[in-house]
Amino acid sequence: MVEPVNNDLHALADRVNEAESRIRGHIRETYLEFSPALSRLSGGSVYCKLENLQYSGSFKLRGAFNKILSLSAADRKRGIVTSSSGNHGAGVAYALGTLGQAGTVFVPTNVSPGKARNIEQLGGTLTYYGTDVVDTDAEAFRQAERDGMTFISPYNDIEVVAGQGTIAVELERQIDDLDAVFVAVGGGGLISGIATYLKATRPEVQIVGCAAENSAVMMRSVQAGRILDLSSSATLSDGTAGGVEDGAVTFELCTSFVDHWVDVSENEIADAMTFFLSEHRMAIEGAAGVAIAAYRKSCQRYAGKRVAIIVCGGNIELEKLQKVLAGDFTS
Repeated sequence: MVEPVNNDLHALADRVNEAESRIRGHIRETYLEFSPALSRLSGGSVYCKLENLQYSGSFKLRGAFNKILSLSAADRKRGIVTSSSGNHGAGVAYALGTLGQAGTVFVPTNVSPGKARNIEQLGGTLTYYGTDVVDTDAEAFRQAERDGMTFISPYNDIEVVAGQGTIAVELERQIDDLDAVFVAVGGGGLISGIATYLKATRPEVQIVGCAAENSAVMMRSVQAGRILDLSSSATLSDGTAGGVEDGAVTFELCTSFVDHWVDVSENEIADAMTFFLSEHRMAIEGAAGVAIAAYRKSCQRYAGKRVAIIVCGGNIELEKLQKVLAGDFTS
C-alpha cells in the first residue's frame, strides 16, 4: 500500500534530512560543476549537478538505498521486487549487492539493452513484462504481494522520493543564492524530492519540470488536474518514458511544488546531449539531455540568474550515443 502524502513541507523536509543521514555512507556526494557554455546563454551562472557520476550511473541509487535501509532486516530477508525502465533497477541491484542481498527487477520488454545489462552486471535478476512502465510496475507489485516480498516503486513511495531529495541537501551546501533548478520528469520522484526540500528551506527557488514531448505524462496530468492515461512515443529519454500510475504520491507533490514546466523535442534532446559531450566531455543519457535542453530553450527567462541543472544519469549505450552524434537517432 502506498503511504499517503502529508503535504506539510517541514515534515517532508525532515524525511529528506533523515534520508540524507541514512544513505550518506553509501552514495557519492556528486560534484556541482560550473558550466561556462550554458552560463553564456543567459549571462547568468549555471551549474550542473553531476548525478551521471553517481555509483550505478544515476541519481536513482539514492532512493533505492533509502527505501531498502528503511526496511526491517526481516522485510529485507523476505526479498525485494522492483520494476524499472533501467536506472532504478540498477540502483536497487547495486544497493542490494552492497548489503549482501539479492532481488528481482521487472523491466519492460523495450528496455534499453545497455540498461538491462547494467542491472544484471550489478547482480539483479531480470524479468521482462509489458511495454509501458505502468504495466511493468503493476505486475511486479502483484508478484511481490503473492510471494510476501517488499515491492519498491521507482517513484510512488515517499521513502524513495525522500532519497532522491538528498540531492537538494547537497545543493544547499554547495551553492548560495540559487534561483532555479531544472529537473527531468518521468514518474516525478526526483523532482518531488528536490522540490519538497527546497520549498521548505529556500521557498524562493523556482522548480522547473522538464519533459520530453514524446512522453510528457506527468506534465500533461498536472496541467489537466488529474492523472491522465496517455500513450508515449519512442524517445531518447527512456529514463523518463511511460505513464504515471493512478494514485501516485508524486502527482500531488508535482502539482503543489513545481513552478514551471518546459517540454522539449527529440531534436532538442539530441542537441543537448551532443552539446554536453562537446562542452563538458561527458556522455549523458537522454533524460539528462531533457533538463539541459529545457534550460537552453527557456534560458532567457533566467537571464542573470543562478541556476542548477540536474544531470540525472549517464547510462547510455555506445550504439545509441553514436546514433545521436550521427543525427540518425530516430531510425
